[in-house]
Order: sequence, then structure tokens, then C-alpha cells
Amino acid sequence: MASQVWLITGTTSGFGAEFVKKLLARGDKVIATARNTSKIAHFKDAGASILKLDLFSEQAAFDRVTADAIAIHGHVDVVVNNAGYSHFGIIEDDSREDWVKQYQTHVFGPLGVARAFLPHFRARKAGTFVFIGSTAAWGGIPTLAAYCGSKSALRGAVETLGLETKPLGIRTLLVEPGFFRTELLNANNTVYVDTKIDDYKPLTESLFATFKGYNQKQPGDPAKGVQRIIDTVKGENDAAGKEFPASLALGSDAVEQLRNKCKETLKLLDEWEAVSSNTNYD
Repeated sequence: MASQVWLITGTTSGFGAEFVKKLLARGDKVIATARNTSKIAHFKDAGASILKLDLFSEQAAFDRVTADAIAIHGHVDVVVNNAGYSHFGIIEDDSREDWVKQYQTHVFGPLGVARAFLPHFRARKAGTFVFIGSTAAWGGIPTLAAYCGSKSALRGAVETLGLETKPLGIRTLLVEPGFFRTELLNANNTVYVDTKIDDYKPLTESLFATFKGYNQKQPGDPAKGVQRIIDTVKGENDAAGKEFPASLALGSDAVEQLRNKCKETLKLLDEWEAVSSNTNYD
């Protein structure tokens, strides 16, 4: 496949950094972005272009970054919305600000970036959006309500974006990883809100310890996961000959989790069909 131009958010570590390394190695052009560009300066030496992009910006700022990105190579082929962080806390303890930050990072910011690139993609009748979601979108996890909620919102928005733009030649892929050995659970990318309510302490103390202990023990290899995403975008290797998907579960744990959720949902529908149905006007 011919060389492509990729813009990637959140490239300081994890999936974002792997995207930059793998794409440069295969000869693609990369525009790496981060809120603090000093943390990704080494990618410039490796051949990438560097831009500052803060997901807490207003739409006008996203539009300016997009214009700067397009000016570098004359166009952009693929936009990867990757940046994110984990917020742990009980709903009763969480503040509105806690949730606004999660939704700004996982929903409003990525959609703002996509909104900025849509005129460019529409004009070219081509372009691919990749959004890094999470299997957390498929069900609640105690102490992770803000994270689960934001990833669920992203899922619905991205699926809708895909339906709106597919007739225009634009592709949209939602990637839903399981647990990968990225920096998502380390102290720099995770917020833990200790409960002030004794009733919740047994739950939070147990779960917080579990997640903190799971850091760098996750089963997924980020390099392999990113390669599968690149294969999907380019239609190569195991993705060759397949129709481009609206979403991609990533990791054997993700496949198992989503399959079990579907089975549970079908079972629930069957058991409660008599109650759920027959509600139309006679």
C-alpha cells in the first residue's frame, strides 16, 4: 500500500508511541501530537512532525491544529484519536468536574478533532478516523463509572459518525481494547479518588489495590495490538480481503468479554420478552 499521512493524538506513551514507531518504520508519514511537545521531541529526530494538541481546547484551536497538520504534507489520510486516562472513584464521591474531564478527554476532545478534519476528508472523498475506545463501554465496572460512561458515549457517537460519513467515502473505526501493557494504569495516567464514605471503603480498597497491582501485568502487547490496527486500516495480513469494520475488539480478553456480554444480553431478552413486548397501541 502507498505511503500514508497519519496524525495521532496522545503519543507520549502506550499505543500512541507504538503507532509513531511502527508507521515511521514502514515509511509512512507521521504527525505526532501531545499536550506537552517536549515529551515527544525525540520523534522529530526519528522523522515525525510534531504538533501541540490539547484535548481541552475549544473547537477553534482544533481547527488551527488541523490546518497546520494539513499544511505539513498537503493532506492527512488517517486520524487516530488515542489519548486517554483512567479515573477511579465512586459515583457518590466523584465531582461534576471529575466527569467533565473524562468526557472532555474521551468524547468532546476526540469529536472536536474529528469535526475539524471532516471538511478535509469530505473534500477529498477519502479519509479514515480511528478512535481508541474500550471494552469498558460494554458494561459497568465499580469505581470506573466516569471512564465506562465516557467510553460508552464515545461508542455511540463514533457509530453514528460512521453512518453519517460512510456515503462520503470516509471510514470510521472504533477500536475496543482489553487490557494492554500500556501506561494507562500508572500513576501519571490514573486518578484515584479515595472515598470519604465508610460504606464504600471495602469496595474501593479492594478494587484500587487490584488495579494498581495490575499495572505492567496486563496480558496485551501494545506493539502487537497497534500492528493489528494498522493492518485493519491498510487491509493487510489477517485483515486482507475483509470488509472494513465499524468496530474492532482488540485482545483475546476483549473478544471473550464482548462475546459473553452478547450472550448475557440475548439471555436477558429471552427471559424478559413477555414483559418487554406487547406495548404498542392496539
